[in-house]
Amino acid sequence: MFFFFSKVLLFIFSPLIWVFSLLVWALLTKKPKRRRNLLLFSVILLYVFSNSFLQDEAMRAWELKPSKAGYNQKTYDYAVVLGGVTSYYDKYYKQIGLNRSVDRLMQAIKLYKKGIVKKIIFTGGDATVLQDDVIEADVIKQYLIDIGIPVEDMIFENESRNTHENATYVYKLLKPTKSENILLITSAFHMRRSLGCFKKAGMNPDYFVADLYSGKRKYTPDHLLIPQTQTLDRWSMLFHELSGYVIYKIMGYI
Repeated sequence: MFFFFSKVLLFIFSPLIWVFSLLVWALLTKKPKRRRNLLLFSVILLYVFSNSFLQDEAMRAWELKPSKAGYNQKTYDYAVVLGGVTSYYDKYYKQIGLNRSVDRLMQAIKLYKKGIVKKIIFTGGDATVLQDDVIEADVIKQYLIDIGIPVEDMIFENESRNTHENATYVYKLLKPTKSENILLITSAFHMRRSLGCFKKAGMNPDYFVADLYSGKRKYTPDHLLIPQTQTLDRWSMLFHELSGYVIYKIMGYI
């Protein structure tokens, strides 16, 4: 139930859905003044949530900034990479579609190649509502084998469906005596909730952020003034993460 509810929130906290609902309301209402106000509010809402500068500032306030981990002389026994890096898997051709969050995995591979981490732990099962039998950890395992990462240097957890379960299952996998010297790797916008879950589970990892959305501030006309379609998706993602953090706090997961 909790898993299904989290997916519903992803739909609810979408500025595009809000604008669409207001436009439908404006279309159905019989009061001219209300219709005019609804249309005006829709335009304002759409402009605000398609503004790249405002979205960038919101992300900057929420994302955890890069830490010194991975750049100093410290080494780690494990790099724990959180799932959510695939967009699809073609069973016939055995081809993986990788999304933007794959930067989590790429950063872990780089740190492994540099000798900063000794083993890579990937945690992620089937995170779809209908459970399509594609286990993310399993397809990523084959991907890493294909690019030459030795099997003995990889550990996979394939049962978890959310961040809370990521932390819980990794802790059970490593046991308390081995759960300290780890480096947690996930997207910057997702790190606050992830770090909270891992600490609640009994671990105290250092962290390495990947996939930063907030970059250097830009004051160009297109960034400040011109609406951008991809910005709507980023607001939805941020609102989902904020609501997830609050719900996890209420549930005692962080």
